[in-house]
Amino acid sequence: MNKPVRQSLQGEARPRFETENPATGEKGRVYEGRTATEVHDIVVAVDRAFHKWRRRSYSERAAAMKEAAAVLRRRKDEFAGLMTQEMGKPISDGRAEVEKCATACDYFADNAERFLAREKVDLGGPEAFITFEPLGVILAIMPWNFPFWQVFRFAAPTLMAGNVAVLKHASNVPGCALAIESVFREAGFPDDVFRTLLIPSRDVESVIDMNEVKAVTLTGSVEAGRKVATQAAQRLKKSVLELGGSDPYVVLEDADIAKAAKICATARMVNAGQSCIAGKRFIVVEKVRDQFERAFVEAMNAFQMGDPRDDKTKFGPMYSVGGRDELDEQVKRSVSAGARVLTGGQKPAKPGAWYPPTVLTDVHPGVPAFQEEIFGPVASVIVAKDEADAIAIANDSEFGLGSAVITRDLERGRRIAAHELQSGMSFVNDNVRSDARMPFGGLKHSGYGREVSRYGLLEFVNIKSVLVTPMS
Repeated sequence: MNKPVRQSLQGEARPRFETENPATGEKGRVYEGRTATEVHDIVVAVDRAFHKWRRRSYSERAAAMKEAAAVLRRRKDEFAGLMTQEMGKPISDGRAEVEKCATACDYFADNAERFLAREKVDLGGPEAFITFEPLGVILAIMPWNFPFWQVFRFAAPTLMAGNVAVLKHASNVPGCALAIESVFREAGFPDDVFRTLLIPSRDVESVIDMNEVKAVTLTGSVEAGRKVATQAAQRLKKSVLELGGSDPYVVLEDADIAKAAKICATARMVNAGQSCIAGKRFIVVEKVRDQFERAFVEAMNAFQMGDPRDDKTKFGPMYSVGGRDELDEQVKRSVSAGARVLTGGQKPAKPGAWYPPTVLTDVHPGVPAFQEEIFGPVASVIVAKDEADAIAIANDSEFGLGSAVITRDLERGRRIAAHELQSGMSFVNDNVRSDARMPFGGLKHSGYGREVSRYGLLEFVNIKSVLVTPMS
């Protein structure tokens, strides 16, 4: 029996979400959240909308999704500014993120019908086929680091499949959460096909408990993933999890070291190092260690801290002072355990969540930077004896999201990436990144299931076998 969400949430108190500018530490706008009754009524309304939306043709859904892409492009500057204000993303990166969302909307509008087309099965007699049917209300629990992209890489395929969605976004990006809902409304999607719930994390379980919610997707920490997976499993509801990462980049002795250093620095510094698929562990074969460390420090120091409102800035503050202080503590613990700082490693004496590009070396088992996820602009250099040792070190992690190998020998790189590195994604001579055309997800404590591509589209559909036998 469905437990009434209005009884199981924290009464009728209205939560408040206060934003803070990470660049200055100044308080920003305060948003009022939803009461228990409002949450219940929204989820019920979204479920009601599903029964009409699922019967819309692919061409109708695609037209709305194409318009969502157009809205994103029209309001690109506005949305980029919101990201800068709420989580410190440089405004040029914010514009690029919004464009990436628009591209994903276009991609699934153009391809969902083909991806979900009925498949015939030859049983040698009666008609048989496989059809792909939407599930209903999907709850998305999303993080702050890519506040638009994380949502749209879920929403575009999910809505095109005929599902509907409710979003529980990170509490520090409420403006972004509401702006995303406004995109779908402005694009002409039917009322309640996509809704945002401004609620605290403690209330998520009661939403999962509602019969109207059929599945859950979460991008976040391992701890959050365990909790949500357990809650969904207790209710026999499917979940997709994209969790942490400690992505290894293997630099082999035949690599172009100058190019390798630039690839690794780019991988580490994406989004100020605050990305699950940012490179974090840089495993270099001993023969080229000294050369790589010199080039890597130079490449990392090319990222200069700057005002995130400036179009030229590529490296802004971290998302919060608390997050910055946690990162600094990890660096200090790593140094105490034997790591050495090659550059950076000191908090600037200025307001805001600033931390410089930092490179640690002599990182080995027992050093926090060896096994913990480092979520910020801190890189760990780990020395390996040879290729086999480097691969073993790369795989010696609880995580398995992304990985990379850097080598002049493409066949060698192809073999290592495809068959040796334990991860959901592995790139050769490039930094790991998401793309709507490629499945995204990981292994081990990095989660399960896939997002985007046809494989992501199939996560939230009922893959139904149908057999038709004539009566005569």
